[in-house]
Amino acid sequence: MAEARSASTELHVNRVDEEQWASSFRKTWSRNWRRRFFRTRNSMLNGIWPTSIWNLITMVTALYLVLIMKWVPSLHNWLWNIKSYLWFIPNDVPMFLQALIISLIVGFLFFVIICYVRCYILRILLSYRQWMYQPPRVQSPSIIVWSLVVRLFSGYKPSTFSYQQSLPRLPVPPIKQSLKQLINSLKPLYPYNSEEFLKLKEQSKKFEKEFGTKLQNILHLKSWWSENWVTDWWEKYVYLRGRSPLPINCNYYIHDQSYYIPTSNQISRISSVLYHLMKMKILIDREELPPLVIRNTIPLCMAQYERVFSTNRIPQKEIDELVHYDSAVSKHIVVQRNGFYYKLEMFDNKAHLLLPHSLEKQLEWIVADADRNTDDNEESIESQCLASLTGLDRTEWSDVRNQYLSSGINKESLHHIESSVLIVHLEKCNFDYEDFSGRSKYLLHGSGQNIWFDKCINLISFSDARFGLNCEHTLGDAPVMAHVAEYVLTHEAIDNLYDEKGKCQVKNHQSGLPVKPLRLTWEIKQPLILKIRKAITYNQKNNSDIDLCVRRHESFGKGFIKTCKVSPDAFIQMVLQLTYFKEAGKFPLTYESAMTRLYRQGRTETVRSVTRQSTEFVRAMVEKDMPNKDIINLFVAACNQHQLLYRDAMNGKGCDRHLFGLYVVSKGLGKEFDFLKNVLMMPWTLSTSQQPQQQMEDTPSCDLLEYRHMTSPGGGFGPVSDGGYGVSYMITGEWAVWFHVSSKVSTQETNSSKFMDGIFESMMEIHKLFVSRETT
Repeated sequence: MAEARSASTELHVNRVDEEQWASSFRKTWSRNWRRRFFRTRNSMLNGIWPTSIWNLITMVTALYLVLIMKWVPSLHNWLWNIKSYLWFIPNDVPMFLQALIISLIVGFLFFVIICYVRCYILRILLSYRQWMYQPPRVQSPSIIVWSLVVRLFSGYKPSTFSYQQSLPRLPVPPIKQSLKQLINSLKPLYPYNSEEFLKLKEQSKKFEKEFGTKLQNILHLKSWWSENWVTDWWEKYVYLRGRSPLPINCNYYIHDQSYYIPTSNQISRISSVLYHLMKMKILIDREELPPLVIRNTIPLCMAQYERVFSTNRIPQKEIDELVHYDSAVSKHIVVQRNGFYYKLEMFDNKAHLLLPHSLEKQLEWIVADADRNTDDNEESIESQCLASLTGLDRTEWSDVRNQYLSSGINKESLHHIESSVLIVHLEKCNFDYEDFSGRSKYLLHGSGQNIWFDKCINLISFSDARFGLNCEHTLGDAPVMAHVAEYVLTHEAIDNLYDEKGKCQVKNHQSGLPVKPLRLTWEIKQPLILKIRKAITYNQKNNSDIDLCVRRHESFGKGFIKTCKVSPDAFIQMVLQLTYFKEAGKFPLTYESAMTRLYRQGRTETVRSVTRQSTEFVRAMVEKDMPNKDIINLFVAACNQHQLLYRDAMNGKGCDRHLFGLYVVSKGLGKEFDFLKNVLMMPWTLSTSQQPQQQMEDTPSCDLLEYRHMTSPGGGFGPVSDGGYGVSYMITGEWAVWFHVSSKVSTQETNSSKFMDGIFESMMEIHKLFVSRETT
């Protein structure tokens, strides 16, 4: 065992060098002081946003000049009269000093007032939502004026979190509106005059009349004192309280570029990727990452970025805990190779970030050491499969963790993993160049024994130098992690990072000395070995039940869709509805995720894609008993209705988070409402999500020919319902759409490849519909 071997080995403890210790202490103290200073400074600047210190200086200077130069006599006299209230200023103090004290006090008071007024005015302006319901290129004069006023009241050069205090709070929708929206979304799923539907309708009326008002009032109270009335509950009860295993059920994956590999050297590429990931972490820590802004005017909430790195989900008996480690503690990554884990410090002994060529040497040492230890390993194979335990259900993993990993050397090694910035996996396997499905499946769940699913980011590097991310969902939504990936891929596309041999270029020399990697050791006893064996079997059984298909539709993209005068997202959603109906002969309860980050601490809301308009279009397409012109009109009407629902969801007018909040309140009051429970527990047969392609302003357009092969296929997730599909899609500019379809092998009614074929067929059917119109 590792602990026994370490105990029988001679210990090498160096004598403390007092001068070296004093120097190290001074450096540590200096770094901590600087970190506190910059955090305090950022907090102050964010607190006074959208005003700035320069506004204060300007105001004090102007008041001082009025007092001294006697400009604006009325104001001059009023300011000097204030002196009578400032009893602490002696009369024998020179006049210029009295003027300075008065201008400082009055200027500061006016500055505070202006801070609050400007912040609240900006919040009121950002609460206005009519801009979203007009096309970007056809804005009314009132929207243009509103946009100009928003820019006028917004500050200059905002930091990452500057806009947070100015963002409006998520409103609580009227209960009548949410219940009506729910019933309208469920009506197309039931036969005409269905007893089950009529019963559901009656239950909704009874709930609204008898209990809804009281529960609604409690939600209103919470919305007044909390930053977001639903986000903390959503995180707690949907994610942390969930007991299902994280792989497939919670975590999702993200790809690198589709057909571009800047170097075939695995170590060189992952060194560069790590360097840029750390650069982004530093930008977030220093609040220097530019906040995302829609149409150069409307800011998005950036709160989720605080936990992107250095975060771990700790398993607990009933409800997990999400722990974020401070940058003073989390300055290292963990590298996994052949089941061995290494702690790798990302900063040298002078606190400078390791450059790519320095990381390259460190990782080469780790690979050599891991491969050598694999050949000489005297321990059981299970000792190299410890990560398999993170794939168990959360309660069982919590029990194992508390029993076997909560003391001694295991506790210390586990702490290094959980407090790391992220985990890197240097895999020996790879997939065929065109096998996106196989690579996606591996990124989603790994081999069943290698991915540490509790970690915020698992960076998985294949032997052919491709890579991908496996991300834990609790800490943030996919667009945030997509932004992280886009930052890395953009630098790979526009920067010259590698030399002619594919190695990392040495552009600058490392000023300090890197810290030697530390191999983590474990004490693996027989009972824990049995737990690991069970976990591997359990994980691999679950993995084998996932059917995942990934393809790129290249016949047309957003360019053609825009000629149809409909939203690209709505177009794809109608394709999915048509595909499922042709396969199953019925309409699926469909979930589409829409962001609510226009509000403070916002995350997502559900768009219920099945509507009366969508079902009318689908039936018309299948039955083909009306002219193409009429079918097109039905299609456009369905797309417009979907786009309206999507915009409403982004504006806090969806019904699902509201119903969820009402359910949480009712449970908190000790009451059980079958109506709420039944509608919230309905399985989502189609769970869908659109992935953003470009979020950064300086990312080259994916429509440029020289960058098309560098676009990412995006990512995907597992099916939410055992009898349904998980579908994610990325609209890659004007020319293509990537689709990711997942389902369960054990469900005979689903087949991901067949459903993908159906998607492509439906895409071309709708394309033919509009082409025939143009021909006519």
